[in-house]
Amino acid sequence: MVSTPVLHAEWIKLLSLRSLCGALFAVFAATTAFSALAGVSDASDPDFDPLFTALSGVMPGQIAAIAFGALAVSSEYHSGGIRLSLAAVPQRGRWFAAKLTVVAVPALVVGLVTAAAALAAARAGLGSAADGLTAGEQVRGVVGCGIYLMLMAVFAAGLSALFRSGVATLSVLVPFILVVSFVIGDAAGSVTEFLPDRAGRWPCTRPGTEPSAPGPGWR
Repeated sequence: MVSTPVLHAEWIKLLSLRSLCGALFAVFAATTAFSALAGVSDASDPDFDPLFTALSGVMPGQIAAIAFGALAVSSEYHSGGIRLSLAAVPQRGRWFAAKLTVVAVPALVVGLVTAAAALAAARAGLGSAADGLTAGEQVRGVVGCGIYLMLMAVFAAGLSALFRSGVATLSVLVPFILVVSFVIGDAAGSVTEFLPDRAGRWPCTRPGTEPSAPGPGWR
């Protein structure tokens, strides 16, 4: 069980690192900017999905979320602060649970705000092309994308604890997401549909157009 003092200590660590606050801001800025750009793109494609277009900025924005999760844990090892942390909290499980909590909560909050802002920015550009979106579809998209960004941040935090290096985590996870899914995705067939970023696209699409098999897990 995570105690309040341990959570408070980890929260202070997070606020004291400007790079972590900067990473969270980058999640918001990158996602909103790319969604806004997608909103002014051509919507004449017969397979055009206004919800996926509006929330497409989450795909590049997730890189900042990954950086946030990786830095939150790797900073302990880089500075040697892990020795003090474990001296104060000898139970590694308790310390790691507190660390994941202070990563997950702000990532979720920022993710939800970011997804809502990205949707609003893209809808302004899409105009009448987004009129068919229902309130339920938009809420589903915003909540799903917020949870997805949080999960990617937590996933990166876990890998950083395993590798004990933020650089190693970013070197593995970012190319994996960008290369495996987009470059060899078609060649690998349905296997890539179970990768985190492919499954994470499901809440960004309108019902009936889900691009990945694990989608029912979101229901």
